[in-house]
Amino acid sequence: MSAKTLRSQIPQLVAALLLLVGMLTAATAQAQAAAPQPLVSSMTICSDSPIPTGWVVTSSHASSSCVGTRYEYTITQLTTQTSSIVCSFSPVPAGWVITSSRNTSVCLGARYEYTITKITTQTSAVVCSFSPIPDGWIITGSRNTSICLGALYQYTITKITTQTSAVVCSFSPIPAGWVITKSHATSACLGILYEYTITELTTQTSAVVCSFSPIPDGWVITGSHATSICLGAVYEYIITKV
Repeated sequence: MSAKTLRSQIPQLVAALLLLVGMLTAATAQAQAAAPQPLVSSMTICSDSPIPTGWVVTSSHASSSCVGTRYEYTITQLTTQTSSIVCSFSPVPAGWVITSSRNTSVCLGARYEYTITKITTQTSAVVCSFSPIPDGWIITGSRNTSICLGALYQYTITKITTQTSAVVCSFSPIPAGWVITKSHATSACLGILYEYTITELTTQTSAVVCSFSPIPDGWVITGSHATSICLGAVYEYIITKV
């Protein structure tokens, strides 16, 4: 190729090079825009601030920047974790339970810190007695504890899955649509006298329940009589679906 020919093609070569650079720059910008941007997973807030949903308090310390408050909190976002250590005054997110507690040196203003665990595929768990009980779970036993400092008992909790009847401690939450059909003395629920047999109302239009049973929405009491199977109660109720 002659020098004259080469000189005549330089403008086209420069234009092609600029076009290529522009395309590469645009592709890089698009890739950066598509890539997930890093999120703040931990930060310090004033103690009188609301705690965002899904965040927990992992430490507290004297405040130097929050006028009118004694403490600042370090809060952490729960993302892929299945366990975390939090201050005892931290919110416990839905679907998480408290599995142990101990004295704390990092949560100024609190005596204890808690280990919290996410309930995922489990159908049974052991939790401290002051743990929240997730929706759809019942308390099936209690015992003395050495790992839940500040509590006397640990609870065994069980997830309601396909069963339509269960035996629960008398302080257990009763799921919506379930009733108490029997009560009796217990050896499985330390700290209380009774355990309950609970039954799910499905296709029934009437049922006989203990007088201390919850009455589901859409049901009414249509009769009562003395009971021999609801220990701790005098009467059983006949309830009817309306």
